[in-house]
Amino acid sequence: MQRIDPNTLDLQEKLVAVNRVAKVVKGGRNFRFSALIVVGDGAGHVGVGMGKATEIPEAIRKGTEDAKKHLITVPMVGTSIPHRVVGKFSKGQVLLLPAEEGTGVIAGGPVRAVLEMAGIKDIRTKSYGSNNPANCVKAAIAGLAELKTVEDVARLRGKTVEEVLG
Repeated sequence: MQRIDPNTLDLQEKLVAVNRVAKVVKGGRNFRFSALIVVGDGAGHVGVGMGKATEIPEAIRKGTEDAKKHLITVPMVGTSIPHRVVGKFSKGQVLLLPAEEGTGVIAGGPVRAVLEMAGIKDIRTKSYGSNNPANCVKAAIAGLAELKTVEDVARLRGKTVEEVLG
């Protein structure tokens, strides 16, 4: 898999979740924040990152940098995905189903952020197992990374598109 240069893309970022973590020490509590960020260009490129820091803006900045390092390309057919796929991460599972034009994005909060940043307009999803935003987002990314177009399958099999379909 080749690395995508984030500087060539017009990326937007979306904050999915902020979590406050307390570490109890002798002098009291030390608070830190973790931010889950999704970046995408709305045209088939999306990435997810996690940033941790003592201040929220710094955590968001680190999460954005991390997301730009983990960009993937999402194959699309029109405004939807090419086929049904299940993405898995930890105990979270996300079922991604292609939908007809005009359906819209039928997805929960964390998964919706990933799909909108990727530029997918019509899709149905169902999340199983964990409802932790980090697990849902990473499961959605895993599912999108598994997608293949007809051309990809034909190239892998060493055939033409007509031979694969027919």
